[in-house]
Amino acid sequence: MSVGIVDTTVILHYFRQNLAAQEWVNTQETRLSVTSITWLEVMEGSTSKAGQARAKAILDKFETLTLSDVDQLWAMQQQERFQFSHHIGMNDCLIASVAYRLQVTLYTHNLRDMTPMIGKLAQSPYA
Repeated sequence: MSVGIVDTTVILHYFRQNLAAQEWVNTQETRLSVTSITWLEVMEGSTSKAGQARAKAILDKFETLTLSDVDQLWAMQQQERFQFSHHIGMNDCLIASVAYRLQVTLYTHNLRDMTPMIGKLAQSPYA
């Protein structure tokens, strides 16, 4: 059972060797998770085989959570609800859906998009 989900923003900070991100990830007492959407976003952003291998090594530090049918339906509702008022994208809806279903914290720096959907479950992990 996941105790927290790490969003793409945090993984990218870690990948870019942000010291705050590395310290935060490396000092977590329990293994955190990423969604399959974050996994895909990070891997898609790789610009070389070496970068892809490095990204995968980082992602392997986390449990990967896949979406359920319920998650996808919830994400579709959020997309319809917030697309025009908050300009929230499809991937953010899908990532938030897993945190919502499991009722676990989503660690993200994208609070502007995540908070309208999941409220206090969205938290910034470090400054």
